[in-house]
Amino acid sequence: MYKIYGIKNCDTMKKALNWLNDNKVEFEFHNYKTEGLSPELLQSFIDLVGWQPLLNTKGTTWRKLDEATRQSIDNEVSAKALMLENTSIIKRPLLVKGKKALLGFSTDGYQQFIKDMK
Repeated sequence: MYKIYGIKNCDTMKKALNWLNDNKVEFEFHNYKTEGLSPELLQSFIDLVGWQPLLNTKGTTWRKLDEATRQSIDNEVSAKALMLENTSIIKRPLLVKGKKALLGFSTDGYQQFIKDMK
C-alpha cells in the first residue's frame, strides 16, 4: 500500500489526494500537522529523497524566515532541526511505497510512479 505524507490544507496535497482517489489507488494519508513527525520518520524521508529536495525553499514558510536563519541551513543536521520545528517547510506531498518515493505532485509523475510500482 502507498503512504502519502503532508498536510491536509495544502492545494498540492489536495490535487495528489484527488488523483489517487480518482485513479482508485489505495493509500494511507499521514498528516504530520495532526499526527506529528518524529525525528525517525523525518530521517526516513531524508534517506529516501535527501534533505535538500525535502526542504521547500520556494514556499511562504521559507520566505518568512529571517535571512540569518536561512543562511544557517547548510547541512542535514540544521535542515532536519528546522523541519522538525516547522513541518510546513517540508516539500509535499511525499508518496512512498516500500523503499521508493516520489516528492511533489504532477499527473505524469504519479502515473509513472504507480505504473513502475506494479
